[in-house]
Amino acid sequence: MNQKKFALVGAAGYIAPRHMKAIRETGQDLVAAYDKNDSVGIIDSYFPNADFFTEFERFDRHLEKMRRSYTGIEYLSVCSPNYLHDAHIRFGLRLGADVICEKPLVLNPWNIDALKEISMETGKKVNTILQLRLHPRVIELKNKIDSQKQAGKYDVDLTYITSRGKWYYSSWKGDDSKSGGIATNIGVHFYDLLGWLFGPVQEQKVHVKSHDRVAGYIEYQHARVRYFLSIDVNTLPAEVLYNKGRTYRSLMIDGEEFEFSEGFGDLHTSSYEHILRGEGFDLEESRASIETVYSIRHAEPVGLVGSYHPFAGKPLSRHPQHTASGK
Repeated sequence: MNQKKFALVGAAGYIAPRHMKAIRETGQDLVAAYDKNDSVGIIDSYFPNADFFTEFERFDRHLEKMRRSYTGIEYLSVCSPNYLHDAHIRFGLRLGADVICEKPLVLNPWNIDALKEISMETGKKVNTILQLRLHPRVIELKNKIDSQKQAGKYDVDLTYITSRGKWYYSSWKGDDSKSGGIATNIGVHFYDLLGWLFGPVQEQKVHVKSHDRVAGYIEYQHARVRYFLSIDVNTLPAEVLYNKGRTYRSLMIDGEEFEFSEGFGDLHTSSYEHILRGEGFDLEESRASIETVYSIRHAEPVGLVGSYHPFAGKPLSRHPQHTASGK
């Protein structure tokens, strides 16, 4: 395989090092990177010779010069804030590059339709990172579910708590218009997983939704799912708090814990390997999960009625910014 030239948008972000690692481990070359923030010393660990820009216009000009001299990039990796994914994907396609975008692909379902048009016009592909589909344990579960052809529906409880400090609310992640809210920002890959495992959504309701959590019910073709997602440390189970843990992930299927907490470290590299072989997940693969989180974001909570997650009744916390301002 010939070495491909990559550029990366969002080099100072949390997820960017995983993409840099994947580019290096697949034998490719990162030639240019952009972020408005300059805390990007991590680049030295992977591609110290990469050109770096803090102004998008100069980054654009640099890549356009490369394109015109027939030494342009083959791939643009997008690790920017969620609300900018759509624009940066279009930027990459118009440069004549295939695009690899971190999840969520976009915030709104109709953005996918617009990107499909540009993808067809340019003949370039948009690949999205849906790494849970590549987890060996998840693949085993998928094969088991598909082979069993169970008559009834599975009963599933999804719990994901990943504690975040006050900084979260001062960043773009705390702005729902930019991040898409809790369900999108920390949960979109789980909704993709559930849809991939259990089929199309048939019914959906939100029980609780606030600045730091969302709980609800989704009925898929083959499963009834109660979910609880939170960034509030106080919603962690007592045993996790006792051990000073900050994260809790649980997927219960018909009363049995599905364990897949290990093996996450190499999934971005696996994703890049699939993409470079032409086997990446395309725009349409993301549609179901984007529609799910869009519906959650715009739903009116119904309260604790019907079948709701056991954690849904945990006491609500005050917004840190409101507390600080005395509201």
